[in-house]
Amino acid sequence: MNPYFIVDTDKLFEQASDDLQVAVTANGFGVLAVLDLGESLRSKGINFTEDCRVFEVCNPQQAAKVLMSNMKLTMALPCRISVYTEAGQTRIGMIRPEGMLLNLSSEPDLMEVAGEVESSATAIIQAAASLSTG
Repeated sequence: MNPYFIVDTDKLFEQASDDLQVAVTANGFGVLAVLDLGESLRSKGINFTEDCRVFEVCNPQQAAKVLMSNMKLTMALPCRISVYTEAGQTRIGMIRPEGMLLNLSSEPDLMEVAGEVESSATAIIQAAASLSTG
């Protein structure tokens, strides 16, 4: 299975970023932070022409289940969804939580949580890619 889930969208980068925030909230998650990696690189004098924002998102109930089971998994939280451009194409994607967690734990309860989170995050990405805010 592909470790990434990435959807191309016809939206411009800014619109996709705005729509992702709407989709995150609509699906019971919250945005904890937004890292503008493209701007950060440019501010350091690097000639980086693509746009890239990483949204750190979290569902508190799901995060609590993970942390109560295994505190080492703090290093895998929160979930990250990226909006970025690549050769003129706007994309929204993530590393699949199930695959990532499978490499970090074999606990069945955690795999169930990872599956639920992946399902929600996939829905968030698909909604953001197609959401019409006009």
